[in-house]
Amino acid sequence: MPLKAMEIKAFPPLEKTYRKTDEKGLYLEVRPNGSKLWFFKYRHQGTEKRIGLGAWPDVSLAEARERRDKARKTAQGGNDPLHLRKMDKIAAKVSGGNTFQSVGEDFIKVRMEGTKKAAPTIKKARWYLAQFKPALGTRPIADIEPGELLLVLKQIEARGTHYSARRARAFASRVFRHGVATTMCKNDPAALLSDALTVPAVKHHAAITDPGLLGAFLRAVESYTGGPIVQIAMRLLPHIFLRPGEMRHGKWEEVDWGMATWTIPAERTKLRRPHTVPLSRQVIALLRELERHTGSDGYMFPGQRTHLRPMSENALNPAFRRMGFGADEITSHGLRASASTLLNESGLWQIDAIERALAHGHSNAVRGTYARGQHWEERVQMAQWWSDYLDKLKDGAVILPFQKTASEAESEAKLAG
Repeated sequence: MPLKAMEIKAFPPLEKTYRKTDEKGLYLEVRPNGSKLWFFKYRHQGTEKRIGLGAWPDVSLAEARERRDKARKTAQGGNDPLHLRKMDKIAAKVSGGNTFQSVGEDFIKVRMEGTKKAAPTIKKARWYLAQFKPALGTRPIADIEPGELLLVLKQIEARGTHYSARRARAFASRVFRHGVATTMCKNDPAALLSDALTVPAVKHHAAITDPGLLGAFLRAVESYTGGPIVQIAMRLLPHIFLRPGEMRHGKWEEVDWGMATWTIPAERTKLRRPHTVPLSRQVIALLRELERHTGSDGYMFPGQRTHLRPMSENALNPAFRRMGFGADEITSHGLRASASTLLNESGLWQIDAIERALAHGHSNAVRGTYARGQHWEERVQMAQWWSDYLDKLKDGAVILPFQKTASEAESEAKLAG
């Protein structure tokens, strides 16, 4: 006979386990310790099996019957409910191990370290991952909702670091996409948040574009009384168009004295491709001077405390401030803008040659592929012209206006007529 809810409580524990049958394979097992457990008995592929449905009174008679019916339907469909439960437990365990932190670490290992990304890029990625760790680090990545991700991003944004918040969102999106690709999750909630963060105002690196002021800056650098390596770095950077980080991490092995070139390896460039710089006579002389201070092995610009690491990224800009140039006047990165502006205004060089010298990319992929192998001779001439021009500015020579291009002269003639 089917069991009644009110009689289950009265079943006493005995010396041996015994069963009280309900119907359709459901029964209650009463054990000597007093526990009462629900089981469903069924057959799968000719073998009798049973699956536990929970303990009374946490699972009532009515709920036990619902669970029996669900398991019975599964068995009647040809599947083994006990096997499916084991698979669900394994999946849950695997999913629990696939936390945002673990998937993020795998992303960095496979997609960044495995593809030889630059060390600063990997370091920054680890910083972004650390921002998510307190709130999301132990959360299964498949369970993370856009709202909880947004909460972390808003906390970053609340510190006034809007740019970092947006970059953190982009990093999280890449982690989720890696999770999708490796079957750890099914979607990318970070993609839904691209318009949820404040768009910071674009800030350009401060740069001197007036020839007279640039000459004054160069003279101040020559008079700098700090360490010789820092001074040579400040004297050298205006000549070579490199990004400060590309220069600071330079190694002597990258310089070809015979060819008068300095080749920055792909892992240290923004475009992740090697960039070769033609060296003017002035640059060669500065490098030889630098070599006397550092030797010809290892880093060209070693740190003050150890030669095993390069000069700090905070070495140059503070030196500019001590020389009396404010952050709104000049930055180490802004020297690239100074060169770009004045080279373009000279009208002597093709735009593509200037862009290649600055290691800028091309929005047009075909044009970029073509341009990579072009303009070398022009760049060699431009490098020497630029160094000569900087020397004139530094010496305080009178700088005449740049020669007008044919189009500018034609336009002025039309206005005069």
